[in-house]
Amino acid sequence: MKTQPILIDFDGLFDEKLAQYMEENAGKHTEKQWEELIPKLYKNFGDTFIKRAQNTPKGYYAAMTDEELTDSLARHIAENVPVSDFLCRELESRGCPDALVRLLDSENEQLLTTAINLAGGNEKAYAAYFRLLEREENAELREAVVEQLKSNADPAKENALSFYERGIAREEMLEILSRCKLRDERIYLLLERVFRQSENLPMHASYLAAYGDTRALPVLLEAIDREEINYLEYQELKYAIEALGGEYTTPRDFSEDAYFREISEQSQFTPDFTAKETPQA
Repeated sequence: MKTQPILIDFDGLFDEKLAQYMEENAGKHTEKQWEELIPKLYKNFGDTFIKRAQNTPKGYYAAMTDEELTDSLARHIAENVPVSDFLCRELESRGCPDALVRLLDSENEQLLTTAINLAGGNEKAYAAYFRLLEREENAELREAVVEQLKSNADPAKENALSFYERGIAREEMLEILSRCKLRDERIYLLLERVFRQSENLPMHASYLAAYGDTRALPVLLEAIDREEINYLEYQELKYAIEALGGEYTTPRDFSEDAYFREISEQSQFTPDFTAKETPQA
């Protein structure tokens, strides 16, 4: 039976070596120089032979199988042993192996967060990502998953459309769909329909802007021309119109608008740190 790789706190070992090095070189570097030097020392540490590991930190993880790597990651978190950058970089270099994808079904939030960051926008993780969105209530985890799906949205399209039709995480699905690069009539018609029916014009205007279909311009121009829109809605609609290459030049008076007055009042008390000092007489 193959023995389980031991957990080694490489970051702790580095901190010990760094403290010794800084003591030996006290006064030789400024604080800024140390800030630039420490990452280089850490990188060099990755190629330093460590007796306990009988290998370098980088070599120690490179010699592991995918399963051993992900098991080590899970054990580090479960046993509160710092996860080194060397372990993470080795996992990332494997291109989202199946063993990492399996961690995305974990109930441990810290492990889930780490696994999401390591899997990134790799399509192999998407089925697990959608399972997580369906079951997970933690807002930060959901946001992390959506960010990864947005970064490579086209492979997520069919699942996102299905989730929207089933009433699951609809706002998140619209956000993902708006980042698709390949044109799909279903997506445009959905984004336009939701915008027309929306009580949150700024958000849904931003989805139309992100999708980039200029057919949305007349819809946005019609909305911005309404007398009842407030200043914040006006600003977001104007941004969306300009993002799609359009222009809105009709003069509008928002002097009585509560949002406009609040923003104007705040701007009066915001110091201009970019202004040059007035020369002393």
